[in-house]
Amino acid sequence: MEFTKMQGAGNDYIYINCLKETVQNPCAAAVKVSDRHFGIGSDGLVLIEPSSVADFKMDIYNSDGSQAKMCGNATRCVAKYVYDNHLTRKQEISLETLSGIKTIKMFIENGKVKSAAVNMGAPVTEPEKIPVKLSGDIVLSRKIEAGGKEYAVTCVSMGNPHCVVFIDDTQSLEIDKIGPLFEKNQLFPDRINTEFIQLIDANTFKMRVWERGAGETLACGTGACAAAVAAILNGCCKKDEDISVILLGGVLTIRWDSKSNDVYMTGPAETVCTGEIDL
Repeated sequence: MEFTKMQGAGNDYIYINCLKETVQNPCAAAVKVSDRHFGIGSDGLVLIEPSSVADFKMDIYNSDGSQAKMCGNATRCVAKYVYDNHLTRKQEISLETLSGIKTIKMFIENGKVKSAAVNMGAPVTEPEKIPVKLSGDIVLSRKIEAGGKEYAVTCVSMGNPHCVVFIDDTQSLEIDKIGPLFEKNQLFPDRINTEFIQLIDANTFKMRVWERGAGETLACGTGACAAAVAAILNGCCKKDEDISVILLGGVLTIRWDSKSNDVYMTGPAETVCTGEIDL
């Protein structure tokens, strides 16, 4: 089976063109291809499929085989794949995901997609819709306990659930220890993606992310969006301004538009390699 490995700010997935290929067991396939020692190595598996409601459909699985609803970095890579492989000549496409239809505008250099901007939709802050087992209309700088310590968290859904924690230093963070404590906390019935952010200035912050089902990744597009929304809600950043999110794998630009209430994410998309694998 033919595959393409792609990455957006270091968030890497294996992409299969399911307009011509069929993956019989995507959960098992995701575990196999994601293994960085015995497989290709990735954060998960993305199936590019036909859609009756959009130009294309994205079906995504984490490295542990669990299905994900959305991945912002993967949406940009899907756009690059379909354009670079001549499956479309549009420079703006619609993409069906389990979190709704996303619109992606591509930026072309020398006939190939270099980067893309994704309309990630409006953030969701109601606890029951994220979901978070906390009362009130919003989880904004609320104190919770993880591993015997107290943290102030802000929770946002950008198609999948996120918990944002402000810290003083991302570099010294022992994320392998604290990440699982958030992911599997009983307050989050669907588990949670956790963003640890360090503010640099009113338009910049550093971020490390622990993704449910994948562990620490070099980047998370929905997480960067959720973190930017949390920073704005906490008065650290402003709407209608570009916010630079510095991740381990690169920089994403996030803007929360006050008129539409939609969050826009712009970032790179690159092909790493192509090949064949038995699935």
